[in-house]
Amino acid sequence: MHFGILGSGVVGLTTALELQQNYPNAQITILADRFNEDTTSHVAAGIFRPGPSFAGPTAEITQQWIVEAFHYWDDIRRSKEAPLAGVCQLSGYIYSSISPKIVRNHLIEQLLPVYRQATEEELKLCQGDWKFGSFFTTCLTECRLFLPYATKKFIAAGGQVTRQYVSSFSDVAYQNFDVLFNCTGLGAKDLCDDTQVVPIRGQVLKVRAPWIKLAFYGDYDTYILPGFETVTLGGCRQYESYNLNVCKYDSMAIKERCYGMLPSLKRAQVVRECVGLRPYRGVVRVESEIIRLANGRTQKVVHNYGHGGYGVTTAPGTAKYAMKIVRDLLAGNSKL
Repeated sequence: MHFGILGSGVVGLTTALELQQNYPNAQITILADRFNEDTTSHVAAGIFRPGPSFAGPTAEITQQWIVEAFHYWDDIRRSKEAPLAGVCQLSGYIYSSISPKIVRNHLIEQLLPVYRQATEEELKLCQGDWKFGSFFTTCLTECRLFLPYATKKFIAAGGQVTRQYVSSFSDVAYQNFDVLFNCTGLGAKDLCDDTQVVPIRGQVLKVRAPWIKLAFYGDYDTYILPGFETVTLGGCRQYESYNLNVCKYDSMAIKERCYGMLPSLKRAQVVRECVGLRPYRGVVRVESEIIRLANGRTQKVVHNYGHGGYGVTTAPGTAKYAMKIVRDLLAGNSKL
């Protein structure tokens, strides 16, 4: 059995590791033109907190993805591999001065070890006129550590990694893959001619502020997320923006909002500024397709893309779901 995976971000790598567990004797190859720090995943803060609008094909499947993903990250967090994999536990607050609905999240309130209403005293932990708040405990996965860790684990188990830009499925026809997994994120827009995929531009600052131990969210996409070495300050969500350059005005706005919440951040050293394009699709696409190649042959494909800003959060869940799809596909039970 020979499987190919297009894409080496967090979705591609978790899919590759799931394949190795489910098909230990298979030959598995990752094909990508960007790795580690060149991927969108590398920019992500990586906190397990899917937005309430995150959606798979049904509410039940969406919830299944999220539950399985949380347990995947939490199992790593409990293991001795946690520091190498870049997974830790993180608690924090989400505040709003606008609406109580903003601080609720039906996808994770019953799943996380703690998700409760903030007390009056807790609403005063950050500067601002906060009327509503929640406290929660979750996982954080720092892709700066997880991507190389997962790649090393994949190769150690016999996986192959090939640097190749793939502009069409016919580009890899010569490899004779039994199934090809499409984990190309934003690249799927062109690869699949999928107009539903749009970039949502994000920009963050990474600062040294070791005294920050809790996560804080505020209105207008404001967040302060401590990681292993730096604290991520964000952010912005610019729909259908392809701008990969750091924008000084976005940096100024992020600083103003984050410093407004925690004035002590003013003395934090800015280590770097990062931009990423989140591969957003209204409904995340995890499904099979049989594609006719240029040479007249057909290729079985399992798509796994469109996670938006929640790729790190949900990748293990969609990867496990992709295993169910490939089993059906290989058994001939697929609804194609």
